[in-house]
Amino acid sequence: MSEAFRTAVGGRIDRTQPLTFGFNRQHLTGCQGDTLASALLANGVHLVGRSFKYHRPRGILSAGSEEPNALVAIERDPERITPNQRATMQELYEGLQSSSQNHFPSLACDFGAVNDALSPLLPAGFYYKTFMWPRAFWRHVYEPAIRTAAGLGRAPSLPDPDRYIQRFAHCDVLVIGAGPAGLAAALAASTTGARVILCDEQAELGGSLLSETVACIDGETAWSWLDETISSLALRPNVQLLPRTTAFGWFPDTMVGLVERVTDHLAQPDPRLPRERLWQVRARRVVIATGAIERPLVFSGNDRPGVMLADAAHCYLTRYGVKVGSRVVIATAGDSAYAVAEAMQEAGVTIAAIADQRADPGAIAHESGLPVRCGTQVTGTKGRLRITAATLSSGDTVTCDALLMSGGWTPSVHLFSQSRGRLRYDEVLGAFLPGEAVGNARSVGACNGSFTLLACLEEGYAAGGQAAPPRQFAATGARDSRPRAAAPTPGRRGKAFVDFQNDVTVQDLLSAAGEGFRSIEHVKRYTTTGMATDQGKTSNMNALTIVSDTLGRSVPAVGHTTFRMPYTPVTFGALAGTARGALFEPVRRTPMHDWAEAQGAMFENVGTWQRARCFPHDREDMHAAVARECRAVRHGVGIFDATTLGKIEIVGPDAAEFLNRLYAGSFTRLAPGRCRYAVLLNEAGFVMDDGVVARLAPDRFHVTTTTGGAAAVLHHMEDYLQTEFSELRVWLTSVTEQFAVIAVQGPRARQVIAPLVQDVDFAGMPHMSVREGRICDVPIRLFRVSFTGELGYEINVPADYGAAVWHAMIAAGAEHGITPYGTEAMHVLRAEKGYIIVGQETDGTVIPDDLGLDWAIGKAKPDYVGKRSLLQKDMLRPDRKQLVGLLSPEPLEEGAQIVADPAVPVPMPMLGHVTSAYWSEALQRPIALALVSGGRALMHRTLYVPMPDRTIAVQVTEPVFYDPQGARLHV
Repeated sequence: MSEAFRTAVGGRIDRTQPLTFGFNRQHLTGCQGDTLASALLANGVHLVGRSFKYHRPRGILSAGSEEPNALVAIERDPERITPNQRATMQELYEGLQSSSQNHFPSLACDFGAVNDALSPLLPAGFYYKTFMWPRAFWRHVYEPAIRTAAGLGRAPSLPDPDRYIQRFAHCDVLVIGAGPAGLAAALAASTTGARVILCDEQAELGGSLLSETVACIDGETAWSWLDETISSLALRPNVQLLPRTTAFGWFPDTMVGLVERVTDHLAQPDPRLPRERLWQVRARRVVIATGAIERPLVFSGNDRPGVMLADAAHCYLTRYGVKVGSRVVIATAGDSAYAVAEAMQEAGVTIAAIADQRADPGAIAHESGLPVRCGTQVTGTKGRLRITAATLSSGDTVTCDALLMSGGWTPSVHLFSQSRGRLRYDEVLGAFLPGEAVGNARSVGACNGSFTLLACLEEGYAAGGQAAPPRQFAATGARDSRPRAAAPTPGRRGKAFVDFQNDVTVQDLLSAAGEGFRSIEHVKRYTTTGMATDQGKTSNMNALTIVSDTLGRSVPAVGHTTFRMPYTPVTFGALAGTARGALFEPVRRTPMHDWAEAQGAMFENVGTWQRARCFPHDREDMHAAVARECRAVRHGVGIFDATTLGKIEIVGPDAAEFLNRLYAGSFTRLAPGRCRYAVLLNEAGFVMDDGVVARLAPDRFHVTTTTGGAAAVLHHMEDYLQTEFSELRVWLTSVTEQFAVIAVQGPRARQVIAPLVQDVDFAGMPHMSVREGRICDVPIRLFRVSFTGELGYEINVPADYGAAVWHAMIAAGAEHGITPYGTEAMHVLRAEKGYIIVGQETDGTVIPDDLGLDWAIGKAKPDYVGKRSLLQKDMLRPDRKQLVGLLSPEPLEEGAQIVADPAVPVPMPMLGHVTSAYWSEALQRPIALALVSGGRALMHRTLYVPMPDRTIAVQVTEPVFYDPQGARLHV
C-alpha cells in the first residue's frame, strides 16, 4: 500500500530514508522519524483494534502517550513480543512487525462484536449482578468465561531475553517535559550553574514546538529556535538530556522515577545496550512542564475510527506530513481548532464543516473563511469500520472521512498531585490546576493553565532560574487560544463514550449515580472509568462533569479521583533491573561450600544462604547420615560450618548501655572475655531473635544473631539508635561476611583445636567465654559456646582464610575421627538439649517465659525494649502456650495439632502444636518440642496428636531430653 495520505513536503521526518514495516501481515511503508501511528495514517489505515468490552472498531485518537485505542503488539522475534504498546509512541524502524489485538478471527470481522449487540445485558457492574444465579455456575461457568474474555493482548509465553538496568542520579533541577516551558526552564537553570536533568517522553525534544510551523521566537522560526536551544543545552556539561524518558511517578523526598527507552526504536539493537533504563532521580527541586491533553467531545458514536483529537491531527500533519483524511468535519468549543482547520485546508484537505458549540465564537470564526456553524454540536456519526458522516444538532448530515474533536484542554497534573500538591478547579478551563505545592515542585506552562507561547516561555524561565535575572522573550505568530470546556452532548441514540479504553459510556455514569454512588472514587470503580493504563487522561474531566451535573453538585464538590502512578505503563523488567534469575535473590555461600560440595553434601536454602544439610557416605540416605553425624558429636568430635550466623559489632563508650536497653538480659556488668545468651524482644514483648553477646573490650561487643534474622536485627538496632537512643555514642557494623565460623563440638573438641591455636589459655577459658588469639598464624576470635550440649568451640576467622583453616582442622582431627555434620544433625542435637530456634519454636506471639527463658531476663533492670508489654495481664495468663517436650511411640509431624481428648466431636479445642520433631540417636526414640497451653502444669500427662488415619498418644515431659544438668558442657 502506498502512502496515499502523505503530504508532498513538510514535517520533521526524513523522506530520504524510507522504511518498510508490517501491520497484521500487511506490508506498508513509512519514513525515518515516523511513529507507527503516523505511518499507519499515512497509508490510510485508521482501524487499529477492537475495544475492550464491546469489541467495537477503534482507531487512532491521539498522537501521544494518552492514546487509549491504538494498543498493538510489537514482535521482534518469537522471544520478543510486547503487547499493548501505544502505536503513537512506538517509533518506526526497518522491519517493524505489529499486530492489532482483542479480536477473532480478524480485525475487520470480529465475533466478539456480538457484545455490542448484547450491550443492554452488559451495563456497568454487570459482573456483580448478572451472574448471581444460579450460584453454582459462578466458579465453573461464569468466572472462567469472563476471565478468558477479559484483558487486552496476550502476555509473552517465553522469558524476556532483554537486559534492563537501573541508575541513581542527583541533580539540582529536574525538568519534566521538554516543550517551550520546559526548555526555557532548563536554559535558565543551567545558566546559573545548576546540575540539570531534562527529560521528555517523546523521541524528540520540543513538545508542542515540534508541530509549530507558524510561530517565531526571538526572531527565528520555532523549529530553528528549538534546534539551537537543544544544541546549546547538549553542549553544557551541567545538563543531561533524556529523550524517550517518561517520568512515571513521584516518591518521597523529591525522588522521581524515570524510565528511559533505550533500544525500542532500533532495528538492530546493540546487544551490549539495555532495553530500558530506570532512573531514580533525587532532585533539589522539580519543574513540571508536562503540558495539557486535548479533551474529546462526548456524543453518540464518538469512538468510530476516523474520529480523533484536533491537536493530534495537526501534529500528524505538521510534524509527520500526514493528512488524517481528505474531507474533514471539526467539532470544537474553543479557538485552537481553527489553527488546525487552516493548516488542513492549506494542505489540500477539504473542511466540510466546523461545528462550534459557542453561539458567538468571535472574530476568529468570521475571519477564517471556513464553513463555520455557530451554536452547533455533533450529535452522532455514521460508518462501520470508519466514519463516513457526522450528524449535527441542526439536523444536517455531513459526509466526511475524519472528524476532529476539540473539547477543551486538561492540564496534566498527575505528577503534581502525586507530590501531595493540592489542586484547584478553574471554572473557565473546566479542569483542575496545580494549587498549593508541597516541597520543591513548580508547575509551568500548559500544565499550569498557561496556554500562550509567550506565557509558557517566560513562566518556564522564571521557574528554572529562580534567583536568575528574568528574560524577555519575543514570541510572534502563534495564535492565542481561549481554552473553554465543552459540555457533553451525547444525543438520544447510540453509545456516547467517555472512557475509550474501558468502554465506559455516559449511560454507565448515569446508572452509577442512579444506583446511589456519590463518591467519585466509587463511581470510578463501579464503572471502571479512569482505570487501567489510561488513568483517565482523556476521560476524567468529562466523567466528572457528567457526574456533577447528574448529582446537581459542582465539580469541586464532587472532587477528583486519585492520580496514581505510573503515569504510563512501566515494564516489570525496568522495575526489576538486574534482579532476575540468579540475581533476583543472590545465593550466598560460605568459604567452605566448595569443600562440602566435593564431599557430596546435601544442601538446603536457609534464608539466602546455601547450607550443607548432611554429608551422606556411600549409599546412606539422609536419616542414616544424620544419625551417624549425631553419634560422632556425642561420642567423639564433629565440625560444623556456622558462618551463616549473623554477626554485628557494637562499638563505643555507650555500647554496654545500648545493649542493656535493647536486649532483655543484663550486659553492663558483663566482664570482657565473657559471653552471655541474649534474647531480643520487640515492643510487644514477643521474642524477635536470640544469640550470644560477647564482650571483647569495655567498649566493644560481638553479637551473634540467627541466620535469617541478621538483617532484621541490625535494622531494629539502627532504628532504636537513631530514634530512641540517639544520645548514646554507639556505632553498629555488620561483620557477617567478614568472618567464617567453624564450630568444633564434642568430647574431643579441645584435643583437636588446642595444638593449632596460639595465644589462648584453654585451662583458663570457661564455658561462655571468648578469647582472641591465632590459629595457623591467622588472627581469630575463639568462643567457648555450644549449641549441641557438648564441649564446644566456635572459631571466628577472617573469611578469606576460612577454607584454609577448615582444611587444617579436618587434617588435625583425622586421628580423632572428626566428622563434618550438617544443619539436620545440628537441629537434632539442639532439640535433645531443649535449645530453641527462633522461627521454629516461636511464631511471633511467644514471650521468654513461654520458652522457659525467664532466667535470661535482667529482672533488676529498670527498662528494656518490651518490658512493659511483659507486664500486661495477657502475658501473665497461666494458660499461655509454653514450651514442653513430647515423647511419642512414633515420629510426629511438625505443625501437628495437640488435643486433650480426641473423642471430643470436631471441631475439638486445640491445646497447641508440635514445633520440632526428630529421631533422637542418643535416646534411640522419637522426641519432639511443642507449644502447649499451660504446658508446664501438664508434665507427665498424656495428650493426643490427631492424624488423618490415626491418633498418636504422647507424654508431656521437660523440653531438655539429654544431659539435663549440663555436665558435658563443663568438662
